[in-house]
Amino acid sequence: MLAPFLIMLREGLEAALIVGIIAGYLRQTGRGAWLPAVWIGIFLAVALSLFAGAALQLVSAGFPQKAQELFEAVIGFLAVGVLMGMVFWMRRAARSIKVHLHAGIDEALAEPGRGATWALIGMVFLATAREGLESVFFLLAIFQQSPDAMAPLGALLGVLLAAVAGWGIYAGMLRIDLRRFFRWTGVLVIFVAAGLLAGSVKALHEAGLWNGLQGIVYDLGRVLPETGPLGTVLSGLFGYRDAPTLGEVAVYLIFLAGALWLFLRPVSSSPAGARAPANKSLSDV
Repeated sequence: MLAPFLIMLREGLEAALIVGIIAGYLRQTGRGAWLPAVWIGIFLAVALSLFAGAALQLVSAGFPQKAQELFEAVIGFLAVGVLMGMVFWMRRAARSIKVHLHAGIDEALAEPGRGATWALIGMVFLATAREGLESVFFLLAIFQQSPDAMAPLGALLGVLLAAVAGWGIYAGMLRIDLRRFFRWTGVLVIFVAAGLLAGSVKALHEAGLWNGLQGIVYDLGRVLPETGPLGTVLSGLFGYRDAPTLGEVAVYLIFLAGALWLFLRPVSSSPAGARAPANKSLSDV
């Protein structure tokens, strides 16, 4: 439950931050009449995400057992790639996201006639559909690999809390140190990604495509079973396995060490002149 909650809270806040910046800029510049176009873009993005998730579920349901295991592995690998792209994109773009969105709005509304409406809808759609499609891959991978029956509820709670927080930020009633939030949730997301990667290696073995390094490193099934209350939490959040193979442990540790090192190392400093406005981009929404 905690892993989907964390990921959907983070994804939801990213989407809410983007929408809040766009809506706030339109309101501040006296262009509030364009807000319906923002909602249309959001609606289309949500519809696309739901359609993509349902289509993937329907397609995979007809696969034989080994093909389903392969599908689980592929979805897991894709989810890890998208997770890492999300984490590092926000780490890099946090300093300038507000400036870029404002420039994009001005450019979209400079289009003649109805072109401005479609340009704004397209801008909002692309910005929010990215978050929605990322969420589809995350949730599919987690639901397939996690034994936690409460995972869908965790995802729903994450989305709801993100929506409330996003509205609070937009309305000026809530102030969050978003840079710190995205940094530390990024660390937790890397642990989730490491667990998904190890689970995908296991799925490859069950699909008959990976048979190396299958020795059991340890067996804690009687002490801390993966399907128990604590084991379920550890499995969803940190990728815990009660009897992992050598290949799963090796992939988990190598990926975790490399990703944490890349993520936590200092960001290259930008020129002083560009740093001042960028420092306000995540908090001054």
